[in-house]
Amino acid sequence: IHHIVHNGGLYKKPFNEAFEETPMLVAVLTYVGYGVLTLFGYLRDFLRQWKIEKCQNATEREEQKDFVPLYQDFENFYNRNLYMRIRDSWNRPICSVPGAKVDMMERVSHDYNWTFTYTGRVIKDIINMGSYNYLGFAQNTGACQEAAAKVLSQYGAGVCSTRQEMGNLDKHEELEKLIARFLGVESAMAYGMGFATNSMNIPALVGKGCLILSDELNHASLVLGARLSGATIRIFKHNNMQSLEKLLKDAIVHGQPRTRRPWKKILILVEGIYSMEGSIVRLPEVIALKKKYKSYLYLDEAHSIGALGPSGRGVVEYFGLNPEDVDVMMGTFTKSFGAAGGYIGGKKELIDYLRTYSHSAVYATSLSPPVVEQIITSMKCIMGEDGTTFGKECVQQLAENTRYFRRRLKEMGFIIYGNEDSPVVPLMLYMPAKIGAFGREMLKRNIGVVVVGFPATPIIESRARFCLSAAHTKEILDTALKEINEVGDLLQLKYSRHRLVPLLDRPFDETTYEETED
Repeated sequence: IHHIVHNGGLYKKPFNEAFEETPMLVAVLTYVGYGVLTLFGYLRDFLRQWKIEKCQNATEREEQKDFVPLYQDFENFYNRNLYMRIRDSWNRPICSVPGAKVDMMERVSHDYNWTFTYTGRVIKDIINMGSYNYLGFAQNTGACQEAAAKVLSQYGAGVCSTRQEMGNLDKHEELEKLIARFLGVESAMAYGMGFATNSMNIPALVGKGCLILSDELNHASLVLGARLSGATIRIFKHNNMQSLEKLLKDAIVHGQPRTRRPWKKILILVEGIYSMEGSIVRLPEVIALKKKYKSYLYLDEAHSIGALGPSGRGVVEYFGLNPEDVDVMMGTFTKSFGAAGGYIGGKKELIDYLRTYSHSAVYATSLSPPVVEQIITSMKCIMGEDGTTFGKECVQQLAENTRYFRRRLKEMGFIIYGNEDSPVVPLMLYMPAKIGAFGREMLKRNIGVVVVGFPATPIIESRARFCLSAAHTKEILDTALKEINEVGDLLQLKYSRHRLVPLLDRPFDETTYEETED
């Protein structure tokens, strides 16, 4: 389906995004699968209690039996009886640079994934379809590596202080000026951790008496930051502008609970690319609503910066919008730049305020100098300031790889979520047994994939998530597609009936938003 939004000419090109409906039989069988696993889980817990089956999980000592349990009962139950069966699909140890291909240490388990032992063998040249290496800058050769090695020899690995004390290097100043120029904003600030950039800065921007409107699929760092702020939080349906506008209207008409005073601030939290759905935010509509209702916009570009737009400047450039229309532009260096840390860009007044009041600016150690140099070199490469067209070619190559890979998977009959331009490609697995089976079968064929299940996704929407890279050649993608096709036939994963449901047509249940009372 080509879901083209005209909406007063907000979109300059087609916005093609669709989520195919889960077949009824598949949904029923998925619930049955979880039901069977739960029944067997209770049976095994009964056997463990009576010492018929050996109990492998951590338990309190006898003298601690009357203490409050460390974990909720269901969480413990889920880990013991469902997650443990497929634990070998996660935390696989990599022993090479996370490029287009990786080396992986082989491990085996003799007690059904409770413990692992390493065989000493290294599995070479596994096709890497899981790392966020969108532009291929995660490498141990080339200009970035050479520049980082030179800075390492000059500055060392660590700074051993915060930015406000003895940890403010000339390299940090250079990086922040470069970020501001790259984003097209007045000023920017860099942080040592992407997660903390969200979780520690949102509380500095809003507090009690403020309202946060958050997309229901926002990342855990945004959720944590919103909760730590003490502001009232209301959730709108994913990428659903009718839902967002309804909450904005209600907030302005009714004001704060009980007192009915106007909110001090209304902050809208959205992401550029949603890392589990592969969808792109409807930014032109969000900005139109923000202006209409005089609210603020916080945009998390962790996955979209470098990966979207003709010159890799993210979702704002992708839609041809003005960066000044986004109040807080946040992003990370961990994906497209192959480094670590995060940034916030915006007006000079905002950045000056955050330098003084942000916890991650005041208390956290500064970015490591070699990491800073990796970011500077890769960003200059994307901007073409290194005297080559390599950066622009990487952005174009990623866009081509994305469209090719998505088109081929859809042709094979898989249910694929998200936007056709998103390099995050979720392939729906649904059933719990197929999560582990897909990961293992792909690894047998020398392809490393990320599989995702509950609680990271809704319980019936388990999926495999592919992340494409400019480092992937057509030969690598064709090899991966051939094996995915084979495993899809083996596990009967080709559920698609091409009944695509545009996101805006998904029903909105008005009872799904939550409210934190003052």
